[in-house]
Amino acid sequence: MSYILVTGSSRGIGAAAREALIARGAKVIGHASRSSDAETVAADFGNPLSAQTLWEEALERSEGKIDVLVNNAGLFEANRLNRSDIEWLDAWEDTLRINLTAAAQLSRFAVRHWQSRGSGGRLVHVASRAAYRGDSPAHWHYAAAKGGMVAMHKTIARAYAGDGILSYAVAPGFTDTAMAGDYLESRGGAGLLADIPLGRVASPEEIARIVAFCALDAPPTMTGAVIDANGASYVR
Repeated sequence: MSYILVTGSSRGIGAAAREALIARGAKVIGHASRSSDAETVAADFGNPLSAQTLWEEALERSEGKIDVLVNNAGLFEANRLNRSDIEWLDAWEDTLRINLTAAAQLSRFAVRHWQSRGSGGRLVHVASRAAYRGDSPAHWHYAAAKGGMVAMHKTIARAYAGDGILSYAVAPGFTDTAMAGDYLESRGGAGLLADIPLGRVASPEEIARIVAFCALDAPPTMTGAVIDANGASYVR
């Protein structure tokens, strides 16, 4: 049985990924910023110490062995240029900490865990189309965080493939989640679909299928790959 830690598993892509992995027979340790139960560990990534707390609690719940880490937790909030300097900087740092720094901390813990066990393992990073295309003028911080996640992922893949440590990334476009809903509405709602040749946004279940593939099935030779899932709204 594979033990898999999925961050941000209480809703959207994370919740769908959790269900998809459980359906495949994996034991999933979930994560949410506040609520905790038998299957979910609470950790607020706004606190620099929370990533370590989450990792240690996940190890306790998984008999000391985690096989896969899915970095999915994210914050998507507008940060207008005309805010005060301190408001803008606070929002920037909050988004970078939650979307990138916490993922980096957990990835480091995972890599060291697998190195110490000599077992290999898998990382799956849920990035974004914004890593390549950029985002709106109010979302510099989000695009920067996701671009950083992709660069981190590629670095990990190149550095540790020889140890059997594999890294995959998924770059969704707009997805029908609570996090994206407000943004879609703010950018014109249905009018935004004109930019998506497929004619619709992705469902969380579609992205979750890709996450599950990366976590359980993707061949080792795919390590370092970024899988686009954006309805052909950005091709490269």
